[in-house]
Amino acid sequence: MAEFTLPANSKIKGGRKIPSPEPGGTMRKFKVYRYDPDSGENPRYDTFEVNLDECGPMVLDALIKIKSEQDSSLTFRRSCREGICGSCSMNIDGKNGLACTTAIEDVKGEVKITPLPAMDVIKDLVPDFTHFYAQYASIQPWLKTVTPPPAGKERLQSPEDRAKLDGLYECILCACCSTSCPSYWWNADKFLGPAILLQAYRWLADSRDEMTGERLDSLEDPFRLYRCHTIMNCANTCPKGLNPAKAIAEIKKMEVERVV
Repeated sequence: MAEFTLPANSKIKGGRKIPSPEPGGTMRKFKVYRYDPDSGENPRYDTFEVNLDECGPMVLDALIKIKSEQDSSLTFRRSCREGICGSCSMNIDGKNGLACTTAIEDVKGEVKITPLPAMDVIKDLVPDFTHFYAQYASIQPWLKTVTPPPAGKERLQSPEDRAKLDGLYECILCACCSTSCPSYWWNADKFLGPAILLQAYRWLADSRDEMTGERLDSLEDPFRLYRCHTIMNCANTCPKGLNPAKAIAEIKKMEVERVV
């Protein structure tokens, strides 16, 4: 059997020998938040060095390289790597975003990575989305109608009505906006937050939906809707360039107009 010899620069971490990055190349430091519910060292930051000459251009590429070559226990979510699924949402250099669309070169100095704020952490960079998804389910995000559809046909929209959904349906539920909102930090148990209210307006704006009154009734609450103070962090951080604050303003306008 051939004998395997570890490189001389290898180091021991967690009971395993892990090769350190070879010297040379364009090295960058990544300071990564670590939390393990089964560990007594919580929370902490681990610093890794990555040779960018051997790595893809995005922060997610660096995290995958770190997990593959330096510390296999590093835990984070990822899937599409194209800014579509929203799985790799996290806080990078103090701003919420997607690791797969955040270029390393856009971050100056040491790259600091933490989980999304104001959420319980399951492990390392993985936040608990249970409450967030429950809030999403509460708005009943599907087409609700009373009248039956035309026989053998779809419910149609005019091009003008369809255009009203632009800037709404593109939301990928990454929670970057909600977890950047101070009102959501303080009232996450009651305030639905920017992402969910954007989704709520997506159905209020849909000409095919016939439950507008019922939907507005469910949102008419001092906390569920009106905790929004138009801070605009949501629009500034959305990786898809959407404006949840505008959608929330439209909901408030609908609430007022149906009373007048």
